[in-house]
Amino acid sequence: METESKVKEQAGFNFDDYQPAEMERRVENACVSKSKLSFLSLLLLSILAGAYISLGAGFFTMVVFDSSLSVGLTRTVGGIAFSLGLILVVIAGGELFTGNNMLMMGAASGVITYKQMLKNWGISYLGNFIGSLLMVFLMFLTGIWKMKDCMLGAKMVLIAADKVNLTFLEAFSRGIMCNLLVCLAVWLCYSARNVVSKIAAIIFPITAFVALGFEHSIANMYFIPIGILLKQNASVVNMASNMSQGTSLDRLNTIGFLGNLLPVTAGNIIGGAIMVALTYWLIFVLPSRRKEMSGK
Repeated sequence: METESKVKEQAGFNFDDYQPAEMERRVENACVSKSKLSFLSLLLLSILAGAYISLGAGFFTMVVFDSSLSVGLTRTVGGIAFSLGLILVVIAGGELFTGNNMLMMGAASGVITYKQMLKNWGISYLGNFIGSLLMVFLMFLTGIWKMKDCMLGAKMVLIAADKVNLTFLEAFSRGIMCNLLVCLAVWLCYSARNVVSKIAAIIFPITAFVALGFEHSIANMYFIPIGILLKQNASVVNMASNMSQGTSLDRLNTIGFLGNLLPVTAGNIIGGAIMVALTYWLIFVLPSRRKEMSGK
């Protein structure tokens, strides 16, 4: 069966998904490729990834801002829309900090060093931030936030306000849960042989994290700054006051932004690097390493 599978794969006819042990090897290969990217390539791909996630965030906001559906259904539909961001990152190509938390698997295996992993995380985080801010200003310039007497802009402000009003523990735990699902989506993509399978692997985990209200550090690099920017518009603030149910805008500023980003980023690293990458390494790699050691 294994020989037949290899023959089919070489002929281009194998549509069977990769199994978890094979997925782990594919992740290791990807880790090596990512570690070899030049600074400029990594930075530009990271800027693109930040922009792509921001496009998904903008799409989400457009879908949910005037929805008459129940909260659960509205968030679910919004989550499907938000999936656009990771689909673009995976299919078009981009270096996303949260997804790159999977580099922990390569570092644990020794195919890359921890220094290379941290370097990738640092550059991708910076690039994602640049890309997100570029999309904030471009989205502001489009003026689409004025839609329905600034109702869309007001929704952007309220989304941002909800995020900065989270406690440290809430933001941290939601960050863990978010990147658990994001990295599971990335992990599932390594089982896929074609674009359709990759998209299918992405949609459900990403929809779940959005619908459940978990926190994604890179998405928040778009959500919160655009809320801060639109807070300066009196028409938007008046509409937000009419729409809100006691949501305070007092913490919607740079300090509030950093107060959200720090715990969410820390939570994202734990959820992705530890709960997904390291856990699967312990399952699939460590036992074989122990067998090799005992055989010697």
